[in-house]
Amino acid sequence: MSAAGNALETDVRADDGHRWRLLARIPQAPRQALLWLPALGVAARHYLPFAEALAQRGVAVFVHEWRGHGSSDVRAGGGRDWGYRELLLSDIPASQAAIDGLLPEARTRVIGGHSLGGQLACCRLALAPGSAAALWLVASGAPYWRAFPMPQRLALPLAYRFLPWLARRHGSLPGRRIGFGGNEAAGVIEDWARTALSGRYAARGLDGDLEGGLARVTRPVRAVRLAEDWLAPRGSLDFLLGKLPAAAAAVACLDARAAGTRADHYAWMRAPDAVADWLVQPASA
Repeated sequence: MSAAGNALETDVRADDGHRWRLLARIPQAPRQALLWLPALGVAARHYLPFAEALAQRGVAVFVHEWRGHGSSDVRAGGGRDWGYRELLLSDIPASQAAIDGLLPEARTRVIGGHSLGGQLACCRLALAPGSAAALWLVASGAPYWRAFPMPQRLALPLAYRFLPWLARRHGSLPGRRIGFGGNEAAGVIEDWARTALSGRYAARGLDGDLEGGLARVTRPVRAVRLAEDWLAPRGSLDFLLGKLPAAAAAVACLDARAAGTRADHYAWMRAPDAVADWLVQPASA
């Protein structure tokens, strides 16, 4: 482990041997500890401006690394494959355990994420309700095709069938080449597409009832939507939050003026102050 001021990196190992580095920004006397889950294909390091913004506001931020990206010691393809099961039952719990070791003192634990990361943060709470006391979502929502506006809705079912086929044929999804995600494991794309087509969360090899678990989540939710985000439009976020009927949700929609940057799926990552400000507001705000 190495640290410089409030910047820290620590090695994490999952129960199946997968290794990565957990990136953190930790302020003095943090009042909350957030595990942040990235979007599909986005390496953890790209969230460091966001982590620094939250640390300046008293939140210790730990940025998870998805299997197959950034500091992860595996890559999809060549016979290596995984899906939501490994992410939810091996990798995320290992990062949460690392946080418990680094910050053992009692303080509010939060889980959250961007895009796919927000979806899997919800699913982690469905499987382990006691693992966090609050849920934060930014530019996130379910990919269910019926939750999108026209004309996207017409094209999405075809895309959701094509991408898993391409991933299996290629050995992994060549996301950088086609402009969607990164080099993604075929199993991840299959699990994602299953939700996108059916509207239900499930994963190959996962025995837990994700849909039932989501319905039982009672942790408060703070969600930020970006006004020009066609990848996570209002209907997509509403559909995801609709799976959490027992959770009180506060939602903000930021336009370009409020966000201080383009109000799209990614620009906020480089100019995160407005998003950070809203997330740390009291629950009543």
